[in-house]
Amino acid sequence: MGRSVRHFLTLTDFSAPELQQLIVRAKMLKAGAPAHFPGRVLGMIFEKSSTRTRVSFEAGMIQLGGGAIFLSPRDTQLGRGEPIEDSARVLSRMVDLVMIRTFDHSVVERFAAHSAVPVINGLTDQFHPCQLLADMMTYIERRGSIQGKRVAWVGDGNNMCHSYMNAAQQFEFELVVAAPEHHRPDPDLLARCSANVRLVDDPVAAVQGADLVATDVWASMGQENESDARAKVFAPYQVTPALLDHAANDVLFMHCLPAHRGEEVSIDLLDDPRSVVWDEAENRLHAQKALLEFLLLLG
Repeated sequence: MGRSVRHFLTLTDFSAPELQQLIVRAKMLKAGAPAHFPGRVLGMIFEKSSTRTRVSFEAGMIQLGGGAIFLSPRDTQLGRGEPIEDSARVLSRMVDLVMIRTFDHSVVERFAAHSAVPVINGLTDQFHPCQLLADMMTYIERRGSIQGKRVAWVGDGNNMCHSYMNAAQQFEFELVVAAPEHHRPDPDLLARCSANVRLVDDPVAAVQGADLVATDVWASMGQENESDARAKVFAPYQVTPALLDHAANDVLFMHCLPAHRGEEVSIDLLDDPRSVVWDEAENRLHAQKALLEFLLLLG
């Protein structure tokens, strides 16, 4: 293990040019460019359930010529109290990369600090950087550069919102966040991103003239017991075709999925021609393949 090991825990772990390079490479891989890493292994630790993250990483490693091992707390000593630091020391001697999807962001930070191989954040309660790679790729595919564009986040100031805030800095766009009081993004992160991010109370004001509008579920994993209370608070923040009508004529709508139709999005929104959620979901595969390749080549 050495200080030269690169990790991807948030978007800020990579420089802006490196992120742009990843998007370019992801588009090449999507178009069929060859990439081959036979014998390389990705260890995937899931403390939160997943569809898109598991399938995209596992399929990505297979397509790169390697393999992936799925590990849940039920299958490992992590679920029996082994310290994160010890698990990192052992697993990183056996695999070439580790992807972790968990609750507290400190878990991936502690694991990375003791890992001899690159660690990828597959989602924590604080950040979801891999999804932002896919989102940025999708926008750039459809509309070109996002630099200088206006992006609106409507809803919970959660991990997705936080990663959009980091993206606003790294990709140099304006982000307007409309979130209810007591559900706004982390104030320390907001202070660090203040040159590119601002808060408003009204969803209509947030989406006014926006080139991209994004949202997420009102109750994330681990918050299910708050669903009813959150539904009342967030009801005015539902994204609908009528809300998108206040945005730019060529606006795109994104959602990391799974979506709760009739809650954070109206029942018909995902089928609106301005919605690109299916392209966005597919691009998790291509963007993460580019990320895996980048980290493997460094090794």
